[in-house]
Amino acid sequence: MKVVHTIEELRDQLRGQLRVAFVPTMGNLHPAHLALMKLARQHGDPVVASIFVNRLQFGPNEDFDQYPRTLASDIEKLERERDVYVLFAPNEREMYPEPQNFQVQPPSDLGGILEGEFRPGFFGGVSTVVLKLFSCVQPSVAVFGKKDYQQLMVVRNMCRQFQLPVKILAHETVRDADGLALSSRNGFLQPSERAEAPQLYAALQTVAAGVLAGNADAASLEGQAVQALTARGWDVDYVSLRRQRDLIAPASQEILDGEPLVVLAAAKLGATRLIDNLEICKK
Repeated sequence: MKVVHTIEELRDQLRGQLRVAFVPTMGNLHPAHLALMKLARQHGDPVVASIFVNRLQFGPNEDFDQYPRTLASDIEKLERERDVYVLFAPNEREMYPEPQNFQVQPPSDLGGILEGEFRPGFFGGVSTVVLKLFSCVQPSVAVFGKKDYQQLMVVRNMCRQFQLPVKILAHETVRDADGLALSSRNGFLQPSERAEAPQLYAALQTVAAGVLAGNADAASLEGQAVQALTARGWDVDYVSLRRQRDLIAPASQEILDGEPLVVLAAAKLGATRLIDNLEICKK
């Protein structure tokens, strides 16, 4: 595996390559990241991964400085798996040699809801760095995880509207045996919090079970889930039932008619904020 730190080195390595598959990450790699890279390997050659903690997507009171940076161990994991040909690991000066005054702003009806409401500017930062990374790598395929469901939709819509020649592939959420979605932030959980953390997914499953049983009262299902988590000590930002196709809240008749839905949640357990989601499709 080649490890490069500058855009010039990256482009030298990829010159003439037409089937590049790309997996952008912020590092602190875990099995879910490695699963994305295995999927990328099935759809392109060579596979490029990036590790870059993007300041633009962190708010002023968020954990940018505390976000785990584990480049040496990340390189060891990638070399052991042997799915990645080039790792692009730039520093901030390389990615942002001057203030990033040109930025991508997702529409408010997608980028300003859910995560966008509770983390203002987040999706602008994500979209800007993804567009910039796509410009550097010029992939034909890029792989993202479904755990960041809204982010996946933002990136897909951005590629469509900008006519970017990049096919976006989605990998299913990778979970521990107890249901907790894998995330770099799980490492911040205290032991007692880690034991409690799967309850977020359990709350999503309860909402899904209600929908599948014919309950079309989304507000009631959401409220019960929030109440149950709050009673267990969670600080809940949202539990929200949405249409898969556009993340708009469904009408009751749409729920009854079997509209493909997704229930999304974000909540804090102690000092750690976790997100998760669960797709719901009636057969």
